[in-house]
Amino acid sequence: MENLLPKEKQAEFHLLKLAKKQELTKNTFSLEFEIPKNLKSQFKFEAGQYVTLKYPSKGEMYYNDFSMTSAPFEKNLSLGIKINQEESSTKDLFHDFEIGDFVEVSTPKGRFTLVSKPDEFRTIIGFAGGIGITPILSHFKNILHHEPRTRLFLFYGNKTRDGVPFKKEIDELAEQHKSRFHVHYFYSREKVGNAFLEGRLDEKKVGLIINQLMMIDDTDEESTLWDSVDEVLICGKGEMIKSLANACFHHGIPKKNIHFELFEEYNDDIYPQEKEFPMMEDIEVEFKLFDKEYKTTLKNNKMRLLQQLLIQKYPVPYSCKSGICGSCECVLEEGEVELLENEYLTQKEEKAGKILACMSVVLSKKLKVNFDLI
Repeated sequence: MENLLPKEKQAEFHLLKLAKKQELTKNTFSLEFEIPKNLKSQFKFEAGQYVTLKYPSKGEMYYNDFSMTSAPFEKNLSLGIKINQEESSTKDLFHDFEIGDFVEVSTPKGRFTLVSKPDEFRTIIGFAGGIGITPILSHFKNILHHEPRTRLFLFYGNKTRDGVPFKKEIDELAEQHKSRFHVHYFYSREKVGNAFLEGRLDEKKVGLIINQLMMIDDTDEESTLWDSVDEVLICGKGEMIKSLANACFHHGIPKKNIHFELFEEYNDDIYPQEKEFPMMEDIEVEFKLFDKEYKTTLKNNKMRLLQQLLIQKYPVPYSCKSGICGSCECVLEEGEVELLENEYLTQKEEKAGKILACMSVVLSKKLKVNFDLI
C-alpha cells in the first residue's frame, strides 16, 4: 500500500538486496529481498505485517508501505505492489531497480496479525480485493504451515480473470491443501458464466456466500460452516472493508473477530457511530509534533481531533482516518476525549493514555496531546 503520511515517522531502514522481480499482471508486480544473517533478528515478522520502502522517483524520495506476501517461516521477504497510475512512483520502482540492486527497507511493522493456535480447530475466512490479497496470502501460508486443524476460505475479488495477482500461487496452495483451503474468485467487470461469481464483494454477496457456499459443515451436522467461523480477515479499499465488515457483524461475527487492513486513504467510519456527544466550543489545544510545540483553538467538537487539525493545515500523520492504521497515534497528556471504536489500539495501550486522533471526540475545553511517541 502506498503511504499517505505527510512526513514519515522515524523508522529503521536497512539496505537489502533485490533477489527476484516478477511482473504479475499488467499493473502489479512482486519484489523479493534477501535477508542477510546479521539482519535476521531485525526482520523477524508476523504474518500480515508490512515494510516501508524508501526509494527515489522523478527527483523525489518516496516512503511507501507495502504488505508482505511471504510467511514468517520462509527464507526471504516478498512484497506485492500495484502501479495505480501511469505517473505512480511504483512504476519507477519496478523499472529502475534490477536484481542485485540494493533498496532501503524498513524493519517490519503493522498490527493486521492473528494469534497462532496450532492445537485448535478453527475456521478462518478472508476477503480480499485486488492487491489487498498480499497480507492475507501471508496469513494463509503461515496458517497452512503451522495450524494443521484450521480450515481456510478465501473470497477474492478482481476486475477480470487476467488481472488476478498471485493466482498461480493461490491455486497451488489450494491444490496442496484441498481438504482445508477453499478459494472462490469474483469478477466485477467480466462475465464468467456464473452470476454468483460476477460483481463486487459487498454485503449482498456475503449473504449469498453464507447461503450458497457456507451452509453444510461436514464436521458438525447441527451447525453451518458460517456458524463455525472464528476470525475474518478483510483487506482492500475502504468501501469494500466497510461493506464486508458490517455484513459479517450483522451476520453474527463479533467485531473483535473481524480484522481489516486498508490500502488507501479512507475518511468514513467502518462501523456506524452509535453515540451522541455533548457540544463543546472554543476548545484550546496544545500538541507536540515532530519536536515542535503547537497551540490552536477548535471551534467545536463536531469533528474529530485529527480532521480538525488537518483542516488547519497542521502536518499530522495519517493514512486512513478510520482507526485502522495507527498513524495518528498520540498520548493524551491533559483533557478528555471519547475514543471511538478502532482496530489498532489494545486495551492496555488505551489505559496507558494512548489515543488515535482520527477517532477522538474532544470532551473538554482544554486538550494536550503528544504525537512524538517514543
